[in-house]
Amino acid sequence: MAFIYEEPCHTFGEYLIIPGYSSCECVPGAVDLKTSVVKYRKGQEECPLTMNIPLVSAIMQSVSNDTMAIALAKEGGISFIYGSQSIEAEAQMVANVKSYKAGFVLSDSNIRPDATLADILALKEKTGHSTVAVTEDGTAEGKLVGIVASRDYRVSRMAMDEKVSTFMTPIEKLVTAGEDTTLKEANDIIWDNKLNSLPIVDNNGTLKYFVFRKDYSAHKENPNELLDAHKRYIVGAGVNTRDYEQRVPALIEAGADVLCIDSSEGFSEWQKRTIAWVRENYGDTVKVGAGNVVDREGFLFLAESGADFVKVGIGGGSICITREQKGIGRGQATALIEVCKARDEYFERTGVYVPVCSDGGIVHDYHITLALAMGADFIMLGRYFARFDESPTNKLNINGSYVKEYWGEGSNRARNWQRYDLGGGSKLAFEEGVDSYVPYAGSLKDNVLQTLSKVRHTMCNCGALTIPELQQKAKLTLVSSTSIVEGGYHDVTLKDKGYTPAE
Repeated sequence: MAFIYEEPCHTFGEYLIIPGYSSCECVPGAVDLKTSVVKYRKGQEECPLTMNIPLVSAIMQSVSNDTMAIALAKEGGISFIYGSQSIEAEAQMVANVKSYKAGFVLSDSNIRPDATLADILALKEKTGHSTVAVTEDGTAEGKLVGIVASRDYRVSRMAMDEKVSTFMTPIEKLVTAGEDTTLKEANDIIWDNKLNSLPIVDNNGTLKYFVFRKDYSAHKENPNELLDAHKRYIVGAGVNTRDYEQRVPALIEAGADVLCIDSSEGFSEWQKRTIAWVRENYGDTVKVGAGNVVDREGFLFLAESGADFVKVGIGGGSICITREQKGIGRGQATALIEVCKARDEYFERTGVYVPVCSDGGIVHDYHITLALAMGADFIMLGRYFARFDESPTNKLNINGSYVKEYWGEGSNRARNWQRYDLGGGSKLAFEEGVDSYVPYAGSLKDNVLQTLSKVRHTMCNCGALTIPELQQKAKLTLVSSTSIVEGGYHDVTLKDKGYTPAE
């Protein structure tokens, strides 16, 4: 007969943290959320890739594109660009992130010199930007011939058909800088010359970027931004177990810093083959995570196969119906605890520390802290990031409330059959995800700051200033259903709701 676990599995919502001693030095501002991303010999070397916050965005069409990757890197995390698209499209998204220099902005307002004032006004209405680059071909990559700013024209005194070339500030009168200019140097030039914007051009006069005075303060507001050795944003990318021989080289050439095999179930020969191919062709220079697994055996299989990190979780995502469809999965808390114990045993035996990523099951912000306390090195989030301005989905007004679209990779909308591939036909056999909406929540920055503030405060309640210290000091307790009810408001009538919660 089948092996049967005697104890039921549990989710994050069934646990609470017992507060520990907090010294006067244990304040939220002193908490360091830096965490390792890939395997290394702990105690003998520095981890080759770390994050400043323990959050990564899920490998999903409705979550992780280049816009999300840039926004999350600014806050210190990593976005894994979704792999359920063409190799060329995914590689281009990666390249877009790597070419985006902090403080250096690609021009999205460009026009030809033979355009008119009417064209200028239409472009300003479309982009909302008052600074327009005038290039020979009207593109962001054309040869710069001038700039039009709001000071260069007056609508009441000029004809709508007046040519841009007659009122633009020509290149001869502009202060520009070369493409090797650092952000500090660019801002010094802006300050010394009392400029609002500084065009960055190459040796041929081709426009590369703008640096704006107003963006300087914004750059200073991102002290945790995650940059590589060349001051470019760190970005991850998803791969599958079918076309990795073509996809991996393209992503590496585009500049991807870390890869992750995107699969609903990682305890398989397909993942072992994929990792083996990466190691054979790139050695340890290319970092690739694997998963997902839910037990000790699954972790050891992937760690011994050479995975740089292991992702934990099957069926716990808000749009995932794998458990409903196939009866496969495990409560996220129980799965994470067992895998992290196996990770620690593996480290004691080999000296190699393989980070664990908890993927799924996060409903409330405090669940992130619970996952970290249970041993996770970082957390992968889908629904959480799908709510923000930076996700690639549409914002809609449904019944008077703003929402964003959010769908699973196993839904008919995504049809990411490679993620659920078991070596059969090249199609999605049945749905393992749903198509849904999530409440719109605004900007990523504001929400991430609030979430991490909660994490830091809870860590201080445990007397911990680092994630490893939290894992050492935290005390967790299972709670009853009555305790869960007691944890929210009860036996009162909310002023803004007008009702009393049901008993």
